[in-house]
Parts: sequence; C-alpha cells; structure tokens
Amino acid sequence: MAITAGMVKELREKTGVGMMECKKALTETDGDLDKAIVWLREHGMARAQKKEGRVASEGLVEVFVSPDHASGVLVELNCETDFVSKNEEFKTLAHDIAQLALKHKAKHQEELLDLKIGGHTVKEHLTQLIAKIGENMQVRRVHVAHANNGVVVGYSHMGGKIGTLVVLEGAKGPEVLEVGKEVAMHVAAASPRFLVETEVNAEELGQEKEIARKKLEDEGKPADLVEKILVGQMKKFFKEVCLLEQPFIKDDKITVAKHVDNVKKGLKISAFGRFQLGEGIEKKKEDFAAEVAAAANIGK
Repeated sequence: MAITAGMVKELREKTGVGMMECKKALTETDGDLDKAIVWLREHGMARAQKKEGRVASEGLVEVFVSPDHASGVLVELNCETDFVSKNEEFKTLAHDIAQLALKHKAKHQEELLDLKIGGHTVKEHLTQLIAKIGENMQVRRVHVAHANNGVVVGYSHMGGKIGTLVVLEGAKGPEVLEVGKEVAMHVAAASPRFLVETEVNAEELGQEKEIARKKLEDEGKPADLVEKILVGQMKKFFKEVCLLEQPFIKDDKITVAKHVDNVKKGLKISAFGRFQLGEGIEKKKEDFAAEVAAAANIGK
C-alpha cells in the first residue's frame, strides 16, 4: 500500500513522533494507522531500554500544592540535558505526574510509574517521550506532605532546580501561608537535613563527635576540657543541620522555630521536604578531546 504524506501527517499528529519514524511505522503495518501506533509504542520501548543506562542528572523538581493547601508534593523528573528540561512536553509531563502523585498519595517512584494518565501509565508516557526526544528520562523520587490542622506551602527555586515543602500545624489563613513561604524559601537556601535533634541518627552523631574529638585532641586540649567543648560543638552541629534550630535566614538572631512562633503563637513546623535536582547522582565527566582522539586512534 502506498504511504501518502497525509497518512504520515495524521500519524505524527497523533503520536508526536518524527516524520521518518511515522513513515516507517506505516510501511511496516501496510498503512494501518492503529497498528502503526502500536508499532511505534513497541519500538519506542526498545529504544527507551537502550537509553536506560545513560546518566540522567538534569530535569525538574516539580512542586505542586493542592488549592486548599492541605497537601503538597515534590517530584524529581530527570533527563540527560538541561535543554530537554526546558521542553514544554517534558515540563507538562512533570506537572501531570506531580498532580497524579498527590491525588494517589504515592509513597515511592515505583508506585507512581504504574499510575495512569489518560489511559496510559506514567511509565508508558515516559517511554513515548524518550522515543520522541531521544534522551533517557526517569522519575527519581517523590515526597508527599499533608497538614492535619494547618497548611502545606511549597517553593520552587531556580526554575525547578530546587523544590521545597513545609508543613505548618496549628492555624490557617493568609498570615500562616506567608510565614510558610518564608520558611520554604529558608529551606531552599539553608539545606536543613533534619527537622529536630532527635531525628539525627546515632551513627552520624557518633561520627561527628569522633571527628570533633580527634581535632581537639590533636590541638592538645586536655581530656576533661575536650568533653566540655564537645557539648558546644554538638549544639553548633544541630544548628547547622536541624531546621528548627537553624538561625532564620531573614533574621539570624532568632531560630526558625522562634520566628514561626513569633508570627502566630502556637504555630509549629511539623515536617518539611527538600529536593535538589541531581543531588547524589554521579555525573559523567565529558572529555570531548579524548573521545575524538580515541575515535581517530591518535597516539597508537
């Protein structure tokens, strides 16, 4: 069957796949549009699998908060290049995935991949976009937050490079939303890792103490003085890593917890989340000159 330009155009409009791929799919399926769509999906999966091993450390941290501020979600959707992270289809998919995650209270990315958007799973949507754009993509992580008697406030920094959520309990209203935004911005800037001291695991605390102790001993401090100094050192450590103990970024004379309480008595931060795009991913170091030399067998 002859494949016409109109048939290729129709398939392209339905799938978003390139003209040559659409023509090939129609040729392989004897011009059957429905079968061609299936063919593209099947071959898109094959191409996606080939790209799975490629490092995807760029992308977006999508922040979505429900209209009533009762809940919110962070989703990190990765791709390989910053260029693709600005693609409108990529950004739309990130937003849709975040809404879906919040609706279903997704606890982890594996659960999220099996949820459906418009009749197809998130994984299938990713596969099609990978096939179309040609980069590896993955939902890396998800964090959902809820308020029982308060609000959830989100903040997106640097166009989706950092996303934060803060849960405030004890009150609602514009004033609470405003302080929530301030704290969410503080979390983006100050990078707290824990809410309170009791969340710091014993192993990490022990390591921190040993490092500080060894440094003091190397400085020649007497044993009885070392233990006293360590108390102060640990307090300093907690102020660095615990949100409630950190000096508030807009007024470092008071802690974050004190600032919130000053705004509204009894108002408390009960939880927070912070995603920084690509953190913890080992990025491949590109050496273009070495690649060219290797391809040309220079020096052999």
